[in-house]
Amino acid sequence: MAAWALPGTTSLIQGAHELAAQIATPLDALATLEDTGATAGPVHLAGPSELLCVRVLPALAPLVTDGVQLRVAQGLPEPLIEEMRTGRHDLVIATRRPRGRALQSVPLADEEYLLVATPRWAQRVGGHAQADDLCAALREVPMVTYAEDLPIIRRYWRTIFGKQHTAHAAVAVPNLYAVLSAVNAGAGYSVLPRSLCQDHLDSGRLTLLHDPEEPPLNTLFLLQRPGAEANPDVLRVRERLREAAHAW
Repeated sequence: MAAWALPGTTSLIQGAHELAAQIATPLDALATLEDTGATAGPVHLAGPSELLCVRVLPALAPLVTDGVQLRVAQGLPEPLIEEMRTGRHDLVIATRRPRGRALQSVPLADEEYLLVATPRWAQRVGGHAQADDLCAALREVPMVTYAEDLPIIRRYWRTIFGKQHTAHAAVAVPNLYAVLSAVNAGAGYSVLPRSLCQDHLDSGRLTLLHDPEEPPLNTLFLLQRPGAEANPDVLRVRERLREAAHAW
């Protein structure tokens, strides 16, 4: 029996096949995205070493006991941001907002910086002949810093005292943990983030040398890689950090 078709049926069938071929790839991609979104995986998080240890990891401990997997890296803002752009990190805590709009970022917390030393040094500064001039009194106290160019201390002097800090460091170390260790042991004074030295202040091991009405602040930003939200645990970590940061 000869095959037959209504007029125009063949062209309609061909058009349907062509349309199906055109939408097959987008539909497959959508299905893959949906499947990925339903599956949790390790959350790749990065930020400053000291903040990660003192604030971030303790805040995320409850999520870890609930099954969230973390892969944590430390480093300076610029390298971490560049690594995020290549897909290495899902979330980054940075001390500056990245340029452009490719990376989503929200303010996380304001970190205060404090001028501290041991009570013994504070007593000597208070008994100095120029005690009313803190900058002058501190010239006879060793200074501990994490870098030779004194970025944190110079900023404190410029912001609070309105002058340049011209002294040289007695001790220069590679990170703020080492600064804290040296200052806590009595090596001298330094400027440290509150998150790092608060426990030492509470216990009396360290004391404030100066308590300005508005201490220098450094805003922390939480950055998220585009597409990272496909992992539901990234969202859980992000929201937990934003909640915990209210108490930092």
